[in-house]
Amino acid sequence: MGEKKKIEHSELIIFIKNPVLGKVKTRLAATLGDQKALEIYVKLLEHTKKVVAKTEVQKKVYYSEIIVDQDMWMEAGFMKAKQQGKDLGERMLNAFDYSFKDKKEKVVIIGSDCLDLTSEIIEEAFEKLNNHNVVIGPSEDGGYYLLGMNNLYPQLFQHKKWSTESVFIDTIEDILELGLSHYTLPTLTDIETENDWKRALKKYEHVNIS
Repeated sequence: MGEKKKIEHSELIIFIKNPVLGKVKTRLAATLGDQKALEIYVKLLEHTKKVVAKTEVQKKVYYSEIIVDQDMWMEAGFMKAKQQGKDLGERMLNAFDYSFKDKKEKVVIIGSDCLDLTSEIIEEAFEKLNNHNVVIGPSEDGGYYLLGMNNLYPQLFQHKKWSTESVFIDTIEDILELGLSHYTLPTLTDIETENDWKRALKKYEHVNIS
């Protein structure tokens, strides 16, 4: 019964961009072209889906533009919604707010840019929320690939320069200022540039991601 309660009262939020030519992975597209950038992003989405499918929590996919019914997320087990807000911080805040208003006790959000992400890391995040207010997974570029909390802390989403190298540090400063306990996950790499992709190809050469 305890395990069932944990599943019922936890939620994994997955933020994605609608995979549209010319509108995803613009830094990759700058050197590889729009078509290749889109192909890479679809591979990242497929990897993300494979990883999250192994986690036994409620899952909700938030689309950047429009909800698509017939896509890779159509299987049972994935709820769907549209991101709401004028910037990334507001969109994440609104998603967390909805989850906590829906009586969730532990909520974790991830993006769809990280080939290093595993189901074990996601499960660790939920586990650490049993004893910490916040769990955060830093990315090498100064942002974070995962954020989890056991209550809503709006300050963590405010006054940030999103998509910059200061996001992780600024978020940690807010956590400390609020007097919250936190746990830091391993630092991973988001795929944002051609160099990121080339390194990923070498690291995961046994996987068909080229």
